[in-house]
Amino acid sequence: MRYVIFSDVHANIEALAAVLAHAARKRKDAWVFLGDAVGYGAAPNQVVERLRRLKGRLVAVRGNHDRVVLDPASGIEFFNDHAKLAARWTSIVLQPANRRWLNAVPAGPVWLEPNIVACHGAPQDEDTYIFAETDAIDAFAAVPQAWVVFFGHSHVPCVWELRQEGTQASLAFAWLKGGDRIELFLSRDSRYLINVGAVGQPRDRDWRPAYGLFDSEHGKLTIYRVVYDANAARKRILDAGLPQILGDRLVRGY
Repeated sequence: MRYVIFSDVHANIEALAAVLAHAARKRKDAWVFLGDAVGYGAAPNQVVERLRRLKGRLVAVRGNHDRVVLDPASGIEFFNDHAKLAARWTSIVLQPANRRWLNAVPAGPVWLEPNIVACHGAPQDEDTYIFAETDAIDAFAAVPQAWVVFFGHSHVPCVWELRQEGTQASLAFAWLKGGDRIELFLSRDSRYLINVGAVGQPRDRDWRPAYGLFDSEHGKLTIYRVVYDANAARKRILDAGLPQILGDRLVRGY
């Protein structure tokens, strides 16, 4: 199976449109969206409508911003002030049909294949960030039968590899950045946690949206970076009266 994997659009329609146009040329069996369609950005309705209209099979999981926009009592107190303001604004402007669609998106994890998982934060908790070794170990333990776990939430493309050699296990980490694309070939003798990066708000000091194409039969993952009009997305945020920092970080990439 070949999957286009993308995450963390955050109401950035300019970035999403660029990614979808780029990915449309790729052979695929399904789109896989790892959550956070909304929050931060100023085009929540346009983004949800594009997701609703995607041609082909779409597998989606809910993100923490999606959940909080639909129900502020489900965790808005843990957001910073800028995220709170954007979530409340989004909750007001989100149209009923788009709200219904977003509400129907399931919480992760979702199994793409018997050994491949899609989730937002971590398999055991959509709010959990996988930053440290202990986070990765907990995530691997939550889905012991998984070969590959695709996750989002941190907005940074990276990979954790757990290799078992006899009774010894080793854990390795790498950032996935540099150039227009990166290719990885995954070993069947290892297990992986992979973040393909963010579409709508990259945080790895590269302002270009990222997404992945994964061929599960051959174990090949390609991560692409796509150019888009970040200044237009920034202007949309400012015109909506949302915090300037939410627009500025789009052109900085962090």
